[in-house]
Amino acid sequence: MEGQVDEEQLNTSRVIKVETLETWESSVIRGSPVVAHFTASWCVPSVAMSPFFEELASSYLNVQFLTVDVDDVQEVAARLGVTAMPTFLVMKEGKQVDKIVGANPEVIRKRIDGHVQSIRMYST
Repeated sequence: MEGQVDEEQLNTSRVIKVETLETWESSVIRGSPVVAHFTASWCVPSVAMSPFFEELASSYLNVQFLTVDVDDVQEVAARLGVTAMPTFLVMKEGKQVDKIVGANPEVIRKRIDGHVQSIRMYST
């Protein structure tokens, strides 16, 4: 029973894995704010940030969370100038509004929260 609960939790992730340029483009133009985690399987700090990123996704239900492996979707990383991992981008209406480089959960949370708050104030 416990194993089933864990598996069910894994299947309910709010983080969408971007595997193609088309997926990226359709995700960022949907209208809702987007936070993207650019990662690489060989980058220990990036991998270590994944549980934190999942937690963020559960906290901000009106924000879309994407994860992009730079080795799998090189074109997306190149277009956005992502050269270091982890990199977190905040997108609004298809445009990049913030870029956070490095594995600092406190800074990432504060910056994302600031953007989410400004979106709520703007849309009210």
